Amino acid sequence: MMKINNSIGCTVEECKYHAKNQDYCSLDKIQVTKNAAQARNQQETDCHSFESELK
Repeated sequence: MMKINNSIGCTVEECKYHAKNQDYCSLDKIQVTKNAAQARNQQETDCHSFESELK
């Protein structure tokens, strides 16, 4: 059974770190980055810890 980090909610089921049976991440911490010179909204940030589970 995959561990659940109750401090990191996640609904991205395609990520290999998604806790599958609940909407949480299984990592101890994540890295959030910006994808614009200055992040002004949610769309200009990304979870840099994401890894695809899809082959």
